[in-house]
Amino acid sequence: MLKVRLGVGLGPGTGVAGFSDLVDELEAAGVDSLWLSEIVYGRQVEPMIGMAHALARTRKLKVGTGVAVLPGRNPVLVAKQLATLAGLAPKRVLPVFGLRPARRDEWNLFPVPEGRRAAVFDESLLVLRRLLTEDDVHVDGEFFQLDGVTLPDRPAQPLDIWVGGSAPGALRRAGRLADGWLGSFVPPEQAKLAVEAIKAAAAEAGREVEEDHYGLALAVAPDGVPPELVRAAADRAPGVDLDDLVPTSWDDARRLLDRYLDAGLTKFVLRAAGPVPWRQFLDDFLSLAQALHN
Repeated sequence: MLKVRLGVGLGPGTGVAGFSDLVDELEAAGVDSLWLSEIVYGRQVEPMIGMAHALARTRKLKVGTGVAVLPGRNPVLVAKQLATLAGLAPKRVLPVFGLRPARRDEWNLFPVPEGRRAAVFDESLLVLRRLLTEDDVHVDGEFFQLDGVTLPDRPAQPLDIWVGGSAPGALRRAGRLADGWLGSFVPPEQAKLAVEAIKAAAAEAGREVEEDHYGLALAVAPDGVPPELVRAAADRAPGVDLDDLVPTSWDDARRLLDRYLDAGLTKFVLRAAGPVPWRQFLDDFLSLAQALHN
């Protein structure tokens, strides 16, 4: 039987203040994982720094990026960061990478050659994966050149590298180059098609993505859907009923998760939409997690 896992994503109102206490509460409550978004101009903690802090404070909590931008970063430095984190906190580092920031006003913070962002992403992923698994890495690519590089402190168990995105190119990338997929703003019926597309791309590339490596990030809005989330949903999934993207109660969240499970997804990152009190969100999250596993 595939393992269903629920993690907590931090909403836009969660910043540095109180972050340590929040991490401690998640660890004490036995929550599977914490996920940190890449929002540069918001209150959120920076993903890599936040991961290091959270992992250092805990012994069981897994911590992931949901989602960090890879194109525009040097993949050698990213590989070194991930190898260090995985060495210090084995089996608890969950990297997920995307093509570009969610906020348009941050796109220029991760510069790549004009019109080549997808190509940079693909090459960066290949470099990253090789550095985390191989000795004496040689690369003569369009964007990166390496001459016999070895990271001496690679994790004994290779890290799973997941990617986000729901465009056809993103799904092909997940199948060809990644170990898993974390979608967002994807209705259940489209999620099922996404899983099928990823599996097809993986098979074409002569590889396989594990059955329990398909997931989704989901905002829960028990106090109403904030206008900025309505706009984001319309931008990311035009024409899709908002009820199929953002549940407005925890009962609706359970029903929507059941539909995603039927679509082949087993990993979920839930966050609060809007100014929901943290303790109320955590209590409701834990109740849902218990109900889902019963």
